[in-house]
Amino acid sequence: MAKKASFKSSARSRRKLRRRKIEVRKKEFMYHGLSIEELQKLSIEELLPLLPSRIRRSLTRGLTKRQDKLLHDIEQSEKGDVIRTHLRDMVILPSFVNHIIDVYNGNEFQRVSIQPNMVGHYLGEFALTRKKVKHTGPGVGATRSSKFMPLK
Repeated sequence: MAKKASFKSSARSRRKLRRRKIEVRKKEFMYHGLSIEELQKLSIEELLPLLPSRIRRSLTRGLTKRQDKLLHDIEQSEKGDVIRTHLRDMVILPSFVNHIIDVYNGNEFQRVSIQPNMVGHYLGEFALTRKKVKHTGPGVGATRSSKFMPLK
């Protein structure tokens, strides 16, 4: 009898623990041990050792005139301004975080809100160029066998 009572009380205490609100702390973003504020204080030369090799190589060669202009426009703009660009090959730097950029995908501009976890990627990775395929029934140009659909 004593065992049942202890089982009931332990189950009751577990239910109470589940009901309590658990405080969830938002995990702060870290990139190679540095917060986004620390990354934004670094110059491009100081940031290079932290980046992947492909991006490091493209930045050591230097930015093109168009990429340099985009970087300047982003630094001059305020947080709510939308910047339009065709530069899909631009590397996302820490100074881009919390900005909104419209990236051209070959057909239209897609809005990309830059988050801290996007640092070190290319802008083109977030503006997809291909649509998802949506298959329907047979239509014009279908094969001979599928051209005749049974009527209900």
